[in-house]
Amino acid sequence: MKKMFIFLVFGMLLSNVDTSTAQNVAGVPLTTKYRRSSLHTMLIDNDNFPKRDTVIHAYNNAPFPDKYNDHNIGIKTLTFQDYNITDEERAAFGMHSKSKIGSLFAKEDTADVKNKELPILISKYFKRNKVANKLVAKWFNRNEDGAFSTNLLAERGSYDASSMEASIAKSSALGSASLADAGEELIGNTFVVCSKLSFVSNEIAARVIRATAYAVAEQKLSGFPLLIAKKAADIVYNKASEGYSVWTHSYLFKLQWNDSIASIFYNNYYFDKNSIDKVKKENFDNTDLFKMEYIGYQKSRSLVTFSFKKGEGHRTEEQMITLATVRNVDNVFSKLQREYDIFMPKVPLFTGSPITAKIGMKEGLEGGEKFEVLEQTMDPKSGLTKYKRVGEIKVSKKQIWDNRFQMDQADAAGEKSDKVLDRTFFDGSDDKFFAGMLIKQIK
Repeated sequence: MKKMFIFLVFGMLLSNVDTSTAQNVAGVPLTTKYRRSSLHTMLIDNDNFPKRDTVIHAYNNAPFPDKYNDHNIGIKTLTFQDYNITDEERAAFGMHSKSKIGSLFAKEDTADVKNKELPILISKYFKRNKVANKLVAKWFNRNEDGAFSTNLLAERGSYDASSMEASIAKSSALGSASLADAGEELIGNTFVVCSKLSFVSNEIAARVIRATAYAVAEQKLSGFPLLIAKKAADIVYNKASEGYSVWTHSYLFKLQWNDSIASIFYNNYYFDKNSIDKVKKENFDNTDLFKMEYIGYQKSRSLVTFSFKKGEGHRTEEQMITLATVRNVDNVFSKLQREYDIFMPKVPLFTGSPITAKIGMKEGLEGGEKFEVLEQTMDPKSGLTKYKRVGEIKVSKKQIWDNRFQMDQADAAGEKSDKVLDRTFFDGSDDKFFAGMLIKQIK
């Protein structure tokens, strides 16, 4: 029993940063700290579309993804005015040259082609506006005079800030286990997600589908069968043309950080408030050392049909658009996490018996998904954080938390039950898992 107690205390000490309430096996409330990836979100605001102000307002006021640290650098909107794309840049992103893109328009929607070119434009924007530099500056609490500190690193990683500062001052930063660990665990897991929103009338797409159906029917049928086929196409059109669709295209980028970059940063650019260096400040402002890596993109669509207002609790048109927009953004984040393992967050178990965690439908859970359970430890030789797999659990199909964005608390209850879940339950051996252990979804 004594060994078990020591194991639990040690495990909790190793788990770091950003709190969420949990309970241990004895049912005693405790605070779980764990290291999260950091995220900055930006909106691509170049297009006009119906209900634009409502959609943009919903996006700007949506809850921040709570499985990440908010690494806000102040730039929240991207606009492209004089950005041209060269064939060399297209080739670097694995795209066709401009001469070939025109031929694709006949096979692929023009908007889709433009959306696939957006990562190039975003990358050019990042470079021109030194977004990577700003992300690094945020990590080191950079002041107007250019002075840095390690306070944020220490806070998010539960390190000793004074020790980290001393290592840099002694020019032994690369030999510091805490700085190396912070670089790998925290700075190296800094992401930017740029989202493009649109609100499109379903009638436009429905009209194209009906026209296509007409054309196919006229080629193969005649007389009464042709009339029946066109009548069926009209029925589909009437149903599909109702309302609007909210579209979200989101592009994932990662800050590049490694030992070489860290070495140059600490040696050439870093100084604290006690040793102001104008030359180093100017060099940091102008350097192209820091870069963003494009990871990939996902898209999501949500239907908004105003005729369903009564069934949706008498919501107004604005409320329905807001609900669809926020849930659509959540959905595209869920897709990015499932598609790109590096972006998949680790989440602490809320309880070990029963096995529960504070994730749910917002993260795309439907039941049956598998998660690995990880024990966070420290390598005694390198001082770096390591994750040891200790088991596997599966999402219960009957007890999934509906944590999706809700317009009000009544909606959260859904008026289906007096008892509302506030966590998701998992199937697995609950005798070896404890609150605070981390879980990560398996593809």
